Amino acid sequence: MRKGIISFLFIFCSLGAFAQDIVGDWNGALNVQGTKLHLVFHFKNDNGAYKGTLDSPDQSAKGIPLSSVSFKDSLVNAQITSMMIDYSGKWDGKTIKGTFKQAGMTLPLDLEAGEIVVNRPQEPKAPFPYKAEEVTFKNDKAGITFAGTLTYPKEKGTYPAVVLITGSGPQNRDEELFGHKSFLVIADYLTRHGIAVLRFDDRGTGKSGGAFKGATTTDFATDVQAAVNYLQGRTEINKKKIGLVGHSEGGIIAPIVASTDKNISFIVLLAGPGVSGDKIIIQQTKDLAGDSMPEAEKEKLVKVPADCFKILSQYPGESARAELEKYFKDNKDSVFAYQKVPVDHQQDYVNGMIKQFMDPWSRCFLSLDPVTYLTKVHCPVLALNGTKDRQVNADINLTEIRKALKIAGNKNFQTMSIIGLNHMFQECKTGMTTEYASIEQTFSPQALELIGKFISDVTK
Repeated sequence: MRKGIISFLFIFCSLGAFAQDIVGDWNGALNVQGTKLHLVFHFKNDNGAYKGTLDSPDQSAKGIPLSSVSFKDSLVNAQITSMMIDYSGKWDGKTIKGTFKQAGMTLPLDLEAGEIVVNRPQEPKAPFPYKAEEVTFKNDKAGITFAGTLTYPKEKGTYPAVVLITGSGPQNRDEELFGHKSFLVIADYLTRHGIAVLRFDDRGTGKSGGAFKGATTTDFATDVQAAVNYLQGRTEINKKKIGLVGHSEGGIIAPIVASTDKNISFIVLLAGPGVSGDKIIIQQTKDLAGDSMPEAEKEKLVKVPADCFKILSQYPGESARAELEKYFKDNKDSVFAYQKVPVDHQQDYVNGMIKQFMDPWSRCFLSLDPVTYLTKVHCPVLALNGTKDRQVNADINLTEIRKALKIAGNKNFQTMSIIGLNHMFQECKTGMTTEYASIEQTFSPQALELIGKFISDVTK
């Protein structure tokens, strides 16, 4: 779910040009367990001092500053100390042949100037048979102005509308990940079928104001409420037929908003959580470990995060920090049993883990129970998931969503596991995150049809 730390899920598309030294854009592919994962370095020479950045377009992360860059006697070295990344290579005038290291893992990585073209056949291209308007709206409570795109049919009239809600991590309005623009595809499909769509950049992302860091899931819910309020003021929108479509973390934000705003006409949950965040992460860790790992080994794998989550639940505020520090000190062998981190980097690793656990978003998400909100949702609900989703387990979460909606007395809801889809709603082989970038399909046509039909039916 959370994508704040680089995870080797990269894909590259650059316009770099070859120069007479390393200045420029250089891309290469890591081979991780048989999967090619791309990344790109941008090098520049600033008055004799080399500097640079690293891009991870898959995670909408661009311009990650390099801590240091050196180039002497054809030898290149680039580091990002906070991520324990070290790249060393030799420039031969055309390519850089080298080695990429991170947190104890060493992989060959050769870089070359040029382009890697990513094929995304579902991505809509202008001109569109509908209106696409750049808009802004304000969350008065947070004092933040958001930028987004509102699409609606060209014909004069009032239309049902949805607000699209992104998953975790800073996302742009297209929920652009792994070279895919899922929300652009969804918005295009729905608008072609007579449904207006508002999608917007997360706070602190793209053209939206504010800061993403320090914000929590409940803060994001106020941003969505502001988007709904904006739509209610548009003459093209039927004010009685405004709904929410949330993916992943957006699938808990939608019920948060709908539980208090009785004007929400319907909600669609795409791989939405039905259990608390700590349970999501534990199951996700097990599922992403792969089918070949014995269950006993998976239990050992999740022991450290489970213990840390327990500490966070027992110690409020800053009091948890000292307890976490003590835990990592007393359980060093367990902590590094599966994380092969060099001894000289282990304290940096621990500090990074504690920082992540103490982050306001983490503390909020881990303790947030969707049932609290789902039991107060009375509007029509469609909850979809993929049978190969390894990030939000379909069986576990859809079961709890159904239970909560029944407790609410909700008579109009549908839940469905779609065979063969992953967390991104792509048709896939394994559901592993390493497949996301290599799959050309952005979003299942079957899922699009189900979403469109549901919205059309409940807004007749």
